[in-house]
Amino acid sequence: MKVLIVEDEIPAQVNIKKLIEKCCDDSRIVMTLTSVRSTVKWLEENPQGADVIFLDVELSDGVCFDIFDKVEVKAQVIITTAYDNYAINAFRVNTLDYLLKPITESDMRRAWERCKERISQQSTPNIETLVDMVTKAGAPKDREYKRRFIVKMGEKILIIPVEEIAYCYSEDKSTYAVIRNGSRRLLDYSLDTVQEMLDPKIFFRVSRSYIVSINYIENISKHLGTRLKLHLTPHTEEDVIVSRSRTSDFLEWLDNN
Repeated sequence: MKVLIVEDEIPAQVNIKKLIEKCCDDSRIVMTLTSVRSTVKWLEENPQGADVIFLDVELSDGVCFDIFDKVEVKAQVIITTAYDNYAINAFRVNTLDYLLKPITESDMRRAWERCKERISQQSTPNIETLVDMVTKAGAPKDREYKRRFIVKMGEKILIIPVEEIAYCYSEDKSTYAVIRNGSRRLLDYSLDTVQEMLDPKIFFRVSRSYIVSINYIENISKHLGTRLKLHLTPHTEEDVIVSRSRTSDFLEWLDNN
């Protein structure tokens, strides 16, 4: 079966490709895309180009459900998402499947078998109902943020509760979480994606490179007159300076939370 991957995170792309090659028999990846726009264009030019689409929820230029508004999707769809309970009920009742990141081999195999069964039965998803349910489920009042991260460390799989994360930062195109005991863990997401996963009442993006937890800010000092320097626990190897453009929002965030 011809497979289209729509995913804007490079590490996630690599992981999905490996899992498909390992777990999905009779599969052939025909294209990997990263945005709503490129996906719509490809589907318009290749209406029968894919039998199955692995579709990330949040893409670089919008949410994946925008695709259904712009082009007819005839393929089976497997939603991939990093968010706990992100409209999962909507996926279940509309003959679509979903995979919660990080995706395991057993999850991939189950989703693939269900997908093959739907193809054999020639069932198609109710896209209009799905989009309506996801829109409601994704409203801010219903938004559920990440509660834990699962990371690999050698042969071990570690579970990191979000409340133990002091700050996250990017370095050399990788993203790390530093937990309260001072250890750091490599995450499978970009800092932009991590920002979307975390509760904005607890975490704030102070610069292009840092997201900090309000619970681990030890104190704040002035830096070069109008800038703010954060002193965090555990201590950082470099100065953490609030970006000039974010200073006002940062102070408001501190005051309101």
